[in-house]
Amino acid sequence: MIATQRINQKQYQGFTGVMMISAWGLAMVIASFLFLYIGHLLDEKLGTAPNFMLGLFMLAIFICVMRLYQEAKKRMKDL
Repeated sequence: MIATQRINQKQYQGFTGVMMISAWGLAMVIASFLFLYIGHLLDEKLGTAPNFMLGLFMLAIFICVMRLYQEAKKRMKDL
């Protein structure tokens, strides 16, 4: 029974990495569109061209990449 549990854990270990990457991809897309929309609303209200829209979009991408890097670094430590 213990041997089958170890085999099952090894099978699913690869899936956890794929699921983590998929979750971070989805988070990046949602954050990007949310910040893009908020930037667009601010640009319309303040009359600035694409300044806030692009700035907040870049901020969302930067934050997501940094959080992904921190998560990957933490997981590498655990191995």
